[in-house]
Amino acid sequence: MIRPATPDDVPVIHAMIRELAEYERALEDVKATEEQLRAALFGAEPAVFALIAESDESVVEGGISAGDPVGFALWFRNFSTWTGTHGIYLEDLYVRPGARGAGHGKALLATLARICVDRGYQRFEWSVLDWNAPSIAFYKSLGAEPMDEWTVRRMSGEPLRTLAALAQSDENPNRATALSI
Repeated sequence: MIRPATPDDVPVIHAMIRELAEYERALEDVKATEEQLRAALFGAEPAVFALIAESDESVVEGGISAGDPVGFALWFRNFSTWTGTHGIYLEDLYVRPGARGAGHGKALLATLARICVDRGYQRFEWSVLDWNAPSIAFYKSLGAEPMDEWTVRRMSGEPLRTLAALAQSDENPNRATALSI
């Protein structure tokens, strides 16, 4: 069963984020706290959303009981200037190892696809590590196309602060003085 996450799910979402990071060989990079997740998902104006996959009553094995959270999808809206519509960007998709192969990942993706279609969104996008062959094969089986001509760029840490300082510098007469989103 797939359902929207509730505030009570924050501890298990946080735990699964850490499990995913460990699988992706980057556990030391996880800095998010439960409090941050709670504020992002359930604050006054949430900009990120989550779905929870629960085990079916008929699937009770490997220490997983009926109704246990076994996976999650964390997503947010994006926007395409080319289509003029919103879309969904899937930040994280994770199914616990003991529950894999039971259709939870596909059900999470299908639910997000349904949200896209129902809301008139034109795109559903996500990234996958190039070494994650099982996930790549799974996504391909669903019809997801690789965007090989695009290269993801990320800025964080000192380069981010250095670039941000350019907008705050008194030497820059075109600086942004008051931005609100």
